[in-house]
Amino acid sequence: MKIVFLTAGAAGMYCGSCMHDNALAKSLRGAGVDCLLQPLYTPIRTDEASIAQDRIFFGGVNIFLMGKLPLFRFIPGPIKRLLDRPGFLSWATRRAASTDAKLLGDLTLSMLRGEQGHQAEEVRRLVAWLRDEIRPDAVILTNLLIAGPIPAIRRELPQTKLLAILQGDDAFLDHLPAPYREQAIERMGELGRQCDAIIVNSRFYGDAMSRLLGLDPRQVHVLPLTIDTAPYRDQPASSVTQQPNTIRRIGYFARISPEKGLHQLVDAFIDLARRPGCEDVVLDIAGWLGEQNRDYLDQQLAKLAAAGLSARVHHRGSPDLAGKLEMLHEFDILSIPTQHEEPKGLSILEALAAGVPVVLPAKGAFPEIVEPSGGGLLVPPDDHRALADALHRLLQDPELRARLGQAGRQWVLAHRSVDNQATELIGVIDKLR
Repeated sequence: MKIVFLTAGAAGMYCGSCMHDNALAKSLRGAGVDCLLQPLYTPIRTDEASIAQDRIFFGGVNIFLMGKLPLFRFIPGPIKRLLDRPGFLSWATRRAASTDAKLLGDLTLSMLRGEQGHQAEEVRRLVAWLRDEIRPDAVILTNLLIAGPIPAIRRELPQTKLLAILQGDDAFLDHLPAPYREQAIERMGELGRQCDAIIVNSRFYGDAMSRLLGLDPRQVHVLPLTIDTAPYRDQPASSVTQQPNTIRRIGYFARISPEKGLHQLVDAFIDLARRPGCEDVVLDIAGWLGEQNRDYLDQQLAKLAAAGLSARVHHRGSPDLAGKLEMLHEFDILSIPTQHEEPKGLSILEALAAGVPVVLPAKGAFPEIVEPSGGGLLVPPDDHRALADALHRLLQDPELRARLGQAGRQWVLAHRSVDNQATELIGVIDKLR
């Protein structure tokens, strides 16, 4: 079986989707599939070795200029390819997240229009490469936001099966102003219905996106989120939960942004820090921080400083794989009290695999992880006092922390390996052929 997996680079950011795409593509190769991981927009950034191709389609700089400067479309192809060099793209798009909403809306709709958009030349280049050089049995798209080429692929490669993964598309759509959001939803629904299969990582998200996009539920296949468990199998479970006399650490590990709910955890920590017996508890904050959210982080740190807690808070940046493993094994508890309904929860699985119990809001995909794993506690959403109570309960009970951590670790290692997901995905494609 030959598969082309189209992944979308995130302008130099550690992106959960990129990392999962890379792990899944690597596992597909391990299962005997000829799988090409092909980036769009920018090179991908992962915390382990990337297997992605160096070649870039829909290079971010070219896409921007095609939409902004109509005459740029007449620039010779060889010059445009210079702008697609991975090193240049990584440098040029490092602040891309600050793009204004109207421009982002225009670019999104143009990409979704495919051959009718400003990037028609790139659609033709991608489709010609697939048709003339690769001829894959299946093309997997990392989301429907990049689905503009689907009609052209369907026309030029009628035997190729088309699959799209939905993994956070709605969060992007929510950043688009009207009427871009509504138009994008309508177009994504049209493109999604042209796919042979839609893959989601949780039942919650499959139901929500089927309603939003008007998809046939029979198209939608739930392949639960997984991680590469190998690094965690080689490490002992977190031993911090067995050492009640050490400093106790509450960890936050996610993109630092309002929708991920760091402010909720900060409010809960301020409440918790005032309680007797919590004088040694610290808060560790880690995850990707974009330029557009630096003020947000500064506001949270200022709030903690005003409460006299600066010395008990550590910002640990965005660690690589080795740093992540070390950090997770120092946590006593992980909490990511998201404001939006999380469709996945990659860092939740990573924490559980390291033996770290979690405290999460009871919404989105989180119940589908916490309930079967027994690896943590669920709390009412948007309630920082309930969050503080749950954190306090675990901090005061090292045996409960150890029991939950061990249960979560065993469940992830047994049921949430990316190799399992690769096998299931091959099965879905086989049934389509």
